[in-house]
Amino acid sequence: MTEPVIIGVRHHSPACARLVAHKIRSLQPAHVLIEGPADFNDKLGQMALPHKLPLAIYSFLSSEAGHRASWSPFAEHSPEWQALSVGSETGAQVRFIDLPAWDDAFADVLNRYADVGDEAEAERAATYEDALRRKMAVDSRDALWDTLFEQQDSLEQLEQSLSAHFEHLRANDAGSIGNQSRERMMARWIAWAMARKEGPVLVVCGGYHAPALQRAWRSEDGAHPPGLPAPDNAAGEVRFGSYLVPYTFKRLDSFTGYASGMPSPFFYQLAWEEGMQGVGPALLQRVTQRLRNKKLAASTADLIAAHTRADALARLRGHAPPARCDWLDALAGSLVKDALDAPLPWTYRGPLRFGTDPILVEIMDVLAGDVAGKLAPGTPQPPLVLAVEAELEARGIKLPCDMVLDLFAPADREKSRVLHRLLLLDIPGIDRRSGPGLAMSGERREEWALRTPLEQRAALIEAAAYGATLEDAARMKLEERMRAAGRANGESRFAQLAEVLNKAAFAGLASMSDGILAELEMAVGGEPHFESFGTALPVLHSLLLHGQSLDMAGAPILRTVIAAAFDRALWLLEAMGMVPAVDHRLHIQGFLALRQVARDALAGDAALPLQIEPERALAVWRRKLADQRSAPVSRGAALGGLVSLNAGGSAATGEATLQALALLGEIPPGLVGDALAGMLALARDELVHDAHFVAALDALVKSLDDLDFVLALPAMRNAFGWLPPQERGSLAEAVLAQHNAGHLPRRALTAHFAGADAEDLAKAALLEQAALRKLASWGLVS
Repeated sequence: MTEPVIIGVRHHSPACARLVAHKIRSLQPAHVLIEGPADFNDKLGQMALPHKLPLAIYSFLSSEAGHRASWSPFAEHSPEWQALSVGSETGAQVRFIDLPAWDDAFADVLNRYADVGDEAEAERAATYEDALRRKMAVDSRDALWDTLFEQQDSLEQLEQSLSAHFEHLRANDAGSIGNQSRERMMARWIAWAMARKEGPVLVVCGGYHAPALQRAWRSEDGAHPPGLPAPDNAAGEVRFGSYLVPYTFKRLDSFTGYASGMPSPFFYQLAWEEGMQGVGPALLQRVTQRLRNKKLAASTADLIAAHTRADALARLRGHAPPARCDWLDALAGSLVKDALDAPLPWTYRGPLRFGTDPILVEIMDVLAGDVAGKLAPGTPQPPLVLAVEAELEARGIKLPCDMVLDLFAPADREKSRVLHRLLLLDIPGIDRRSGPGLAMSGERREEWALRTPLEQRAALIEAAAYGATLEDAARMKLEERMRAAGRANGESRFAQLAEVLNKAAFAGLASMSDGILAELEMAVGGEPHFESFGTALPVLHSLLLHGQSLDMAGAPILRTVIAAAFDRALWLLEAMGMVPAVDHRLHIQGFLALRQVARDALAGDAALPLQIEPERALAVWRRKLADQRSAPVSRGAALGGLVSLNAGGSAATGEATLQALALLGEIPPGLVGDALAGMLALARDELVHDAHFVAALDALVKSLDDLDFVLALPAMRNAFGWLPPQERGSLAEAVLAQHNAGHLPRRALTAHFAGADAEDLAKAALLEQAALRKLASWGLVS
């Protein structure tokens, strides 16, 4: 033969699978070349093991710079699987001819067997198919495919129709850069096989590639088989490879958002096994059973009506046996009794939309199928799988089981770390039912439910992309999450980073790569919100100082993040003006966090040095205190921070009280409480127990007229909320003593009013006094 036989297919199409199987048996080619990862050619023997389908070739590339992965899934009704099995059966030389999925051409491709390669190609394909769909009066592109191809009985006519369809679909489009690289690789393989002149060459590839390959193979040199490209691994840190993994119909189904070729894999598996004419009875039986198990209405009359409608719709639409769209439209028309709040799921691609009728949700789930693949015994697996099994055995963890762990017991702490590492890798079946939210919380009880779902083995194989041991894989996954948190938009980067570091503490992962340390320093430097540091920074600082039981004390990553956060928080604080009332508490917590770090740095703990300048915090606070354009809450907190750190000896000399009173005196009454809140939050020990401060504060409150008092009351109540109950009671006793009312209990001032808020009572008193003044002016009261 002077020309290769290139069969363009739609992935997971039973009609295309039948054509491929027939063509190989009739042609008896010497070479069967298949779109698939060429790096797996040395492992093709694994494909012949007695697996239960579906399965997939999982390819990955992972390094400190990032991670990417791609799947090449196979079902029994996949044309690629039929090419593999029938080609081997007839004695052909079977090879995959596409680039490895870890090549740069697959940088953004999750599924090798997607319909199209990128957004631009998808848009061009959609334009052509939508025009064809409108001309044929068909609802969706999937229904168009069924109408044009899945209904054909003649394989010869099907081959011609597919060729014409894909020629129009591709037209003169050069394709994306990634697809051009892939097609160049496939064309080289075709040229090599043709140059050997050993017999017919049959190629099975995605329909989008077929026209380009038909033209391109002649221009390639076929003297030698193409070599495999290798990733840049000069530093020896890149891991890449391909493994077989068990797969499921659920993952294959495009309605879960997965970019596969054909939707509803169970439906098309039935079409493969029974033919399109035999799908109906099996489908109705499954749908009836599911709906009745879910207590949804599915009477015998409804099912008879569905069968009648499907036949009628098929005749109306020119389908010989009813197609998928006929059965779905018939089931919807017969079973759904209410108005629809969302479009019919088969009229669009992607996840089911909110408001989809429950009956339709269950029908689509039936068509997706619950079939799960299983690898044959002896299938090679990556080191991580065996490493996890050994780790679980060494810790005495036997799945499935329920576990209650005591985190204060060393053996249980080690078990907890293993399970948290599996959680980081998103391994199914590992469920933490209860336990502390923060690694440093001091809680000791943790409950786990450990199961062995079918997808667990596949997840472990896929997680091997991150490392050969559980610790290495979890660390790499953790670094990936840190990078994602560092690039977060619209949310606090630092809060997300702190959450990831909290997970690291649970998992006992204190050491990270040098690359991630530099990236995190830059990421924290991009945090836009000062308030974000208030809750997260103290948690990380406590881990740094007291995380010995978690192996986190003094961890370099904590030093890096805390130092960067300290610097960024001061920079943001310097530039801040007014602070919205809703952010006051978080704003003050940010000051508290800075004070905690600065205090420990000033104490000079030589064992845990931080690359920070605590004096810089004092300088920023002094400038903030003196800046009248700054928010009162900022100025009060700055003064409180200076006083609590005894900067310049102000507390000892009594200057602190004078500064506090001067600040309160220059602030409008309605904002006095804001400044007072900052002072009390950061310097309550120094101020509340100072009799001069209490006396002066009492005098300030008494000097307010009635209207100013009402304005100042809400913020002042919030300010005293920063005091613990005991100190609030001591302050109440001091105020009572100022008014010669020491005989009264502190509850006279601290008790909550029943039936009304203090602010409402103050406003009522103000109105009452205004009314009395009006009555007095009329001479009605004295």
